[in-house]
Amino acid sequence: MAERTVQLVLHYDGSGFSGWQRQPEQRTVQGVVEQALERLCGQPVAALGSGRTDAGVHARGQAVGVRVPEKWTPDALRRALNAVLPEDVWVATAHEMRPEFHARYSATSRRYSYYVGTEDAAHSPFRRRTEFPFEFPIDRSALRTAAQRLVGEHSFRAFAVKGTAPDSDEHHCDVSIARWEDRPGGLVFEIEANRFLHHMVRFLVGTMLDVASGRRPASDVDKLLGATDNQDVSAPAPPNALFLDAVTYPKELYVA
Repeated sequence: MAERTVQLVLHYDGSGFSGWQRQPEQRTVQGVVEQALERLCGQPVAALGSGRTDAGVHARGQAVGVRVPEKWTPDALRRALNAVLPEDVWVATAHEMRPEFHARYSATSRRYSYYVGTEDAAHSPFRRRTEFPFEFPIDRSALRTAAQRLVGEHSFRAFAVKGTAPDSDEHHCDVSIARWEDRPGGLVFEIEANRFLHHMVRFLVGTMLDVASGRRPASDVDKLLGATDNQDVSAPAPPNALFLDAVTYPKELYVA
């Protein structure tokens, strides 16, 4: 049967999921997307994500590669999926891709954002799902300086869960954007890089907030970028305030 390669761009509220990756007896984003695809296509269809998001993490730009029967155009597939997917998952766009497209390995960059609430109203149940209420005074200058230190190619071994990359992996990531911006009621951290390690953004946020609230010296950021293990990193910030915003691919992989 002739097949068509499609990239789905998903939005999802991670609150009700045990992360992206399919797991036995757990509700996952990959699991519900594959159930919907099988219902539409009459056969199992693998949904390959650009990367795994942890339990509680949200997305408004998760890229997913699927191969479906050729009769499914991207627009028809998008509409049909949105008719059967649960309300906490939505296909924002769908693109026909070259057969060599791979959602994970073809990506050239990924972008995340992390939301911190700095006012008492951040404790509202309507905001706690997507923000981290932070109780300590924040030195915004120290926060921005710490973020600037991350730009460029560094080893982020200190900001990753041990054992989630092979020992032969140098844990190098090339960060093109790392910045904190003020927003109503708080702050948002934006970061873009060619790759990310497991829990990397959350470890970075936790460490920078510790620096900006005076609980560790600013020099620790450079020390951690040169560290060979993750023994001295701050605790990771909670997952519920993290969003996968976008995944970028070479233009030549798009059929259009």
